[in-house]
Order: sequence, then structure tokens, then C-alpha cells
Amino acid sequence: MRHDWSKLKKDKKFRVAGAVCLLLVFILGYFVFVKGGDKGRKPELPLPKIATYQVKRADMKRHIVLSGHTTADATIVLAPKYAGRVTAVNVKLGDQVAEGDILVAQDTVDLDIAILQGEAAAEAALADSETEEASYNAKFAKAGAAYEIQKSHYERQQYLYNIGAISLDQLENARNVYVTAKAEYDALMDQNTGTSPASVRSKLYNARKNAYSVDALRKQREDMFIRAPRGGVIGFRDVEVGSYLTAGSKVLTLVDNSHLYVDCSISENDAALLTTGMPVSVTIDAMGNTYQGKVVYVSPAMSDDTKAYSVRISLDVAKGDIKAGLFARTSVDILQRRDTLFAPKDALLTKNGRTTVFVYNGDTETVEEREITIGLINDAEVEILSGINEGDIVAVSSIDRLKHGGRVTLESSDEAGDGN
Repeated sequence: MRHDWSKLKKDKKFRVAGAVCLLLVFILGYFVFVKGGDKGRKPELPLPKIATYQVKRADMKRHIVLSGHTTADATIVLAPKYAGRVTAVNVKLGDQVAEGDILVAQDTVDLDIAILQGEAAAEAALADSETEEASYNAKFAKAGAAYEIQKSHYERQQYLYNIGAISLDQLENARNVYVTAKAEYDALMDQNTGTSPASVRSKLYNARKNAYSVDALRKQREDMFIRAPRGGVIGFRDVEVGSYLTAGSKVLTLVDNSHLYVDCSISENDAALLTTGMPVSVTIDAMGNTYQGKVVYVSPAMSDDTKAYSVRISLDVAKGDIKAGLFARTSVDILQRRDTLFAPKDALLTKNGRTTVFVYNGDTETVEEREITIGLINDAEVEILSGINEGDIVAVSSIDRLKHGGRVTLESSDEAGDGN
């Protein structure tokens, strides 16, 4: 009995060991035949998903975005022309001023004295010219009378000499006196070549010179008062009574906001299309409003500094409603070509000098690569002159994964967005 029980236990161990071995063999076979076979097989790649665009004939427009800052009609830096001490400052920061208002006054005491001295010198020079003219006239009259007397005497002496009444020496003496009188008269006559004698004109020129000097001093005195060149608002002030100003130092800034502009910079492609007079709607975010305006200036040449073109937009706003320096933006759509075929730039593939698109065939769910000829270009679209027809559907995404005749799938409406 004991022998049978031991034999039974031994047989049971053999059966368990055998079951374990069979299980191991099954697992090994699975990995060898099933998993091993999968390793030799290449996994299938998913088909490319594309967004599409249907080509249609329409007006092709270029969308130009302009942005810049509002600019005052004028921002004028005011500075003294001459150095001097300030005696009065008539404006405060933010004051509204009118054209011609005296804003700052400098000391003019020294100039006032110099003007009085110059006026006196001019009057004295004028008096000298009058005295010189009277003296010349007296000398001229005297010389003329002496000349006539000596001429008559000489002619009489010639007669007496001819009849033997006087000697040759007496005749020569009369002749010498006559020649001297004539020389003095001719010298005075030669001075009187213009409206007045040279000596008198010299005195008059000196009087005019002194008068011009006085005029220059008066102009300098006027320049000692800094006046408003036009109406506006004081936007900067750096001057006080008693301070000493140097010539050319900035003391005030006058801002004229009576008319506002928006200054922008654009590329050469956009500048070629913009023209003056174009109406625009300008949005100023700080004001939370949109204003009407028009393009009044497009620079004729590119700036050497910015390598861009300047554009100025005139705003149609009431005086003082908007401040200078606010960010402003606008856009304008400009017609490039009427009734033409065009497609998004994303549809084009350029390689080895060839430009192609992939045309989608909905029946076969494949794409066909076609070479095209392009025309006008804007920021988002390209005109197509040949290679596709109106109504063709072109791929606009994943084009670098596409090949001629390859199958594709379409993106869902959520994935495609506005592409279809």
C-alpha cells in the first residue's frame, strides 16, 4: 500500500513537468513563427493627408498692410539765435500759443545802446557828406571863376605880346598861371562823374554803411525775442528767467496738431502699387476708433537708411482730437489683374527650375503633378498663366510628400480650416 502511494506521487510530478515543457515549446514556437514573421514584413505608411483649393477665375488683389505712428503737422524746436540772459518767459508747458506770440525775451540793453550809437554815427556821416558837398561846390565855383579870369588874362597877354607891348617872359608867366587855374578846375570837374562828386559819394557811402549797421543791430534785437512761428501747443520747455542761453540751445518745442498724419514704411513691391489719393480707413487702438484718411505721399526713392519707402496718410479728424505718436494701422486691397486664374503660394513646388502643382482627382483619390507658368505674385497668391484650368483642385499642404500618381486622403474640415 505504501509502495503504491509513492508511485502515484512520482507519476504526478512527471505529468506536471511534461505540461510545463509543452507550454514552453508553444510559447517558443509563437515567438519564432508569428513574431519572427512580422519582423521581416515592412509596415504600411499612412497616406498623405492634403488640404485642397479649387482654382477659379476672379480678380487678383494685393493686400497691403500699413502701420506707423501719428505725426503732427509740425514739431518745431525753438532756440535762441544769439547768446544772452533771459528776462521773461511767457509760456508754460502745454500752453496754446498763436503765431507771433513772444515766448521768451532776452536782455537787449547792450543792443539798445549800440543802436543809439550807430544811429548817431549814421547821422554824423550824413552831415559830413552834406558838409563835403557844400565845400566841393564852393571850391568848384571858385576854381571855375579863377579859370575864366586867368583864361581871359592869358588871351589879353597874347594880344599884347603880338603887338610888342610885353615881353615873352610876361607872356609865359601869364600862361603858367592860366594852366594852373585850368588844372585845378579840371581836377574838380573830373570828380563830378556821377550824380555827385566822388568825395561827396564817399561820405554818403559811409553814412549808408552806418545805417545798415543800425539795421543789423535792430534785426539782432528783434531776434532776442523768441516768437511762435505758427499756432500750436508748447510740448517742451527748458528755460527760466535769469538763465543764460547759448546760441542754438533747445529751449522750447512747439507742436502743431491742427492736422495729423500717419507715417508708414513699406517694401518696394508695395510702393510700386500705392498711389496718392487712395482712400483708407485707419485704426488707432489707443483711441478705440477708426478714422478716414487718404494717401498723400509715396516717396519717389528708397531710403538709404531703412531700405524702404515712406508713405504718409492724411487723417480727416477734428483739431486736437488725436495726439501725435499713437500707433495706427490700416490696410488696402489693390487690384493687380481682373478675371485671372490664381492659387495659393502653398500649392506651388519649385525644384530644378520647374514650378509644379499637384492636381487632385477625386475619382481615383490620386494627385497628378503638372508644370505651370506663373505671372503676378502677391503675399499669399500666385497668378497661373498655363498648366491648369478653372475648376481644377490643387493640393495646398503636404506637397513635399506627394508624387505623381500617388494616392492621398483629404483632411477633415476641422483639419483643413479654410483651405477647401
